[in-house]
Amino acid sequence: MPQLAFEDWAPQLVWLAITFITLYFIMARVAIPRIGTVIEERKDRIASDLDQAEQFKRDTEQAIAAYEQALAEARARAHTIAQQAREKLNAEVEAERAAVEKQLAEKTAEAEARIAASKEAALSRVADVASETAQAIVTQLIGGKVTKAEVKSAIEKAQAG
Repeated sequence: MPQLAFEDWAPQLVWLAITFITLYFIMARVAIPRIGTVIEERKDRIASDLDQAEQFKRDTEQAIAAYEQALAEARARAHTIAQQAREKLNAEVEAERAAVEKQLAEKTAEAEARIAASKEAALSRVADVASETAQAIVTQLIGGKVTKAEVKSAIEKAQAG
């Protein structure tokens, strides 16, 4: 084979050139365009995936914003409901407290009236008891009888001064 004969360099250079040019045209016309097409498709797919990911990100951010807004509205409603319930309970407690205070005031007035009546009754009996006691003491000390009228007038003089 002449292309493998190492004594001549010229045929080897010719075959090198023919092989190189043939491989160059095959690569330039077939392999490189296919590789370029694959690279372009990958580039397009990556760009599409990035666009889709960006859209998903925007959708997610919108969903999060809507969720946070709904959560804020729910908290505001819960706060309003709690405030209304607190005000209602405070009003009920205040009404109940006023009713209890009124009952206590009535019972206190009744008790004061009973105490005053008992005091009057006790004080009215004190004079009678004092006169009876004084009459008994005078009778035992002096040995004579004293009338109730005399004892009563003596007690009144002593109280007057």
